[in-house]
Amino acid sequence: MDREKIIEYLRGRGLFGYEHFGAHFVWEDNCSQVRFTVYAPNAKNVCLIGDFSSWQPWQMQRLDCGVWTLVSPDPQEGQRYKYQITTQSGEVWDRADPFAFSSQLRPENASVITCLNHHRWQDSDWLSKRGKNFDRPLNIYELHLGSWKRKDGEDAECFYQYDEICDQLIPYLKEMGYTHIELLPLTEYPLDASWGYQVSGYFSATSRYGKPEQLMKLIDCCHQAGIGVIFDFVPTHFVRDFHALHLFDGSCMYEPDDENQRYSPWDTALFDFTKPHVISFLRSSLNFWISVYHADGIRYDAVANLIYRNGKKEDGPNDAGLWFLRSVNYDLWQEHPEVMLIAEDSSDYPKVTAPVVYGGLGFDYKWDLGWMHDTLDYLATPFGERSAMTNRFLFSMSYFYQNNHLLPLSHDEVVHGKKTIIDKLWGNYEQKFAQLRCLYLYLFFHPGKKLSFMGNELAEFLEWSEQREPGWNLLSYPAHQKFHQFLQKLHKLYLEFPCLWEQDYDSRYFRWLHMGPSIFVIQRSDYQQSSLIAAINLSDKDAQCTLELDCGLVPILDTFDPEGKNVCDVAVKSKYPYSDKITLSLTVPALSGVVLKPSEPQKKNIKKKIS
Repeated sequence: MDREKIIEYLRGRGLFGYEHFGAHFVWEDNCSQVRFTVYAPNAKNVCLIGDFSSWQPWQMQRLDCGVWTLVSPDPQEGQRYKYQITTQSGEVWDRADPFAFSSQLRPENASVITCLNHHRWQDSDWLSKRGKNFDRPLNIYELHLGSWKRKDGEDAECFYQYDEICDQLIPYLKEMGYTHIELLPLTEYPLDASWGYQVSGYFSATSRYGKPEQLMKLIDCCHQAGIGVIFDFVPTHFVRDFHALHLFDGSCMYEPDDENQRYSPWDTALFDFTKPHVISFLRSSLNFWISVYHADGIRYDAVANLIYRNGKKEDGPNDAGLWFLRSVNYDLWQEHPEVMLIAEDSSDYPKVTAPVVYGGLGFDYKWDLGWMHDTLDYLATPFGERSAMTNRFLFSMSYFYQNNHLLPLSHDEVVHGKKTIIDKLWGNYEQKFAQLRCLYLYLFFHPGKKLSFMGNELAEFLEWSEQREPGWNLLSYPAHQKFHQFLQKLHKLYLEFPCLWEQDYDSRYFRWLHMGPSIFVIQRSDYQQSSLIAAINLSDKDAQCTLELDCGLVPILDTFDPEGKNVCDVAVKSKYPYSDKITLSLTVPALSGVVLKPSEPQKKNIKKKIS
């Protein structure tokens, strides 16, 4: 045991706590043994119990820093274990290991002795080339692994194992043009309905879908296919189930001592970031998923609760939470400079994506929840009232360049009575589908990286439930199939044209050519000044606008008829003598959009005619 590393952990600077705590195979006294180590400074006594002892207590040795340890040759991989903790008041509790690498399938909750060295990674080429993706396409497919596809049956039997789902998931991602997946939390959790956001095991990949090496295979296969993997992570609170972290050694080890500050509105326990070992615990967990499981990015849940006390600006800054964010993000940037750190932040706190050395929080991206709410509210407004909402529709670009924003249409927007994306939109059945295609066209022409939750691509009318698959059968219906095919083409267009992703965070490469109230026209450009233009009519009547450009325009993708019959009309209205400038008249049908590519040959012909 490395005593210096243990002390570093207890002082709040640890990144590798998982190498020192938990159950580890070691070579001592000329034989393979398992060393168990747990931090329980306020316990009166700690014993080890498990399959290897017929669940009879084995006394652990207490070190002077509050760490308890035991080494034995008897335990074997796959056997279950717990720590039996006697509190200062004499109560005896059986606890799962906070650093367990694997756990029993719920409702059981013992830890499982696990070696993480079985998988032989084959993703070195991917790892050598991956990066933050600022100047690369980033199109994320957010999914809940237990409900994307399910087997026939009930309980555990309905889940595909991590490695079983590879052959279905990866070809679909490639076919649809996604670059990354973002997995709802895979840290162990007891309640299916929490979707992983009420965590019990911060180093344990949930056993619902198999063993750690099976998850490693899934990630490895994704990398070999050119698909990145982002993990969803919950840093603010943990489940109160009594086998886990809650009142772990009889004291408030991980949560605040003040009971009034201890629990969240979700009936979970909050982490106390004034305690150094809590900071090291979460720092180590974040580093663990990157180092051991090769995660390409981590998305932090509910960052506003770390920025402000109780997540509310009026309650003042959460100084301990801010220190944690700056500390861990800076060190992860040093340790893994190519891995993305993403904030789900609903606040207006400044410099969320600025480097820590420049006074920022050190994230690479921040979810633009303002863009999402404003856009969906606009599209939920009756057509006759939308002109009054124009400024709200345009508002995102007034603040966009203050942070590196990522545009989400996430799982949070399709549950709990909020309706699905398509069902939020105003209008009848046909109008909803027409606007949904326009929404996604707008999404991919608005600066910022993209994220959409599974089922959105099917135009689901039924809210998501973790208990069933998305409605894959919807693809047998023409309207849903048409949208699915349109989205596939839009994704391929996004990947093909650098102007849609190369300069997301430089305002010089974005331009409003027309700003409503009926037609919105966006131009995106790249380093080479190649560009694409999107014209979107969000009114229920055909509309026209004029554009002054130095070239003609050719439609290449149309939301009204993605099969190729471009119904948008582009006509030369006037030409300027002794200049390349021309005025184009653009007519766009109601509730439709078109992608237009500058026409260089047309530009040359205009020059010739003028001369």
